[in-house]
Amino acid sequence: MVLAKSHRVYSIDLIGYGYSDKPNPRDFFDKPFYTFETWASQLNDFCKDVVKDQAFFICNSIGGLVGLQAAVMEPEICRGMILLNISLRMLHIKKQPWYGRPLIRSFQNLLRNTAAGKLFYKMVATSESVRNILCQCYNDTSQVTEELVEKILQPGLETGAADVFLEFICYSGGPLPEELLPQCPVLIAWGDKDPWEPIELGRAYGNFDSVEDFIVLPNVGHCPQDEAPHLVNPLVESFVTRHATPPASVSAASLYSSN
Repeated sequence: MVLAKSHRVYSIDLIGYGYSDKPNPRDFFDKPFYTFETWASQLNDFCKDVVKDQAFFICNSIGGLVGLQAAVMEPEICRGMILLNISLRMLHIKKQPWYGRPLIRSFQNLLRNTAAGKLFYKMVATSESVRNILCQCYNDTSQVTEELVEKILQPGLETGAADVFLEFICYSGGPLPEELLPQCPVLIAWGDKDPWEPIELGRAYGNFDSVEDFIVLPNVGHCPQDEAPHLVNPLVESFVTRHATPPASVSAASLYSSN
């Protein structure tokens, strides 16, 4: 990893994703477990227990909500944050018309509590489906290699992964990114070919006081750190150099909804 040549870099699997543990959400009864508060606590605890220092959070997509929540909960830990194509949470209940909310809740109940959810997941958790999803979010589809497809698919085939996936796609509450922007320095970079999180809506986040800059990444899709590291890595290096005195660690929080 390029950044590891000059910094301590950590990339963690948020609980429920990647090769982390996948507790069954039903074990927590009516209390939601897979929430941004849970993941934010994990990220902050990781910084305290493993990094043992302040850190910069480099976050993509849903991971951006995790980083923002962590910085709000324990602001002394995060020295600065880079957000890459943060999830706008367009399916959040607050962003739906009042008359559509009962329908959304009924659909969520169908996925959570009937065989339809597991059938849906079985259709999604295949090499072909993962490849098709990646080809949507990567503007440069040559980056969608068989290795990448398998890296994303295999954790999703582990025991418990289906329950985590269904729980999370039914998570339409919790915070919105505009409710969480912290007081630490923030840099936002956005691939302008993202089909899921339109840059036209993302630009509004550049108006917040804590956001130093909003940088457009041309001809890049939803995952800039993977599709265009030659554009993202210099931004990270420059941002960390400006704000790391003394040097701090770099932590990466990234969550892919396809897992």
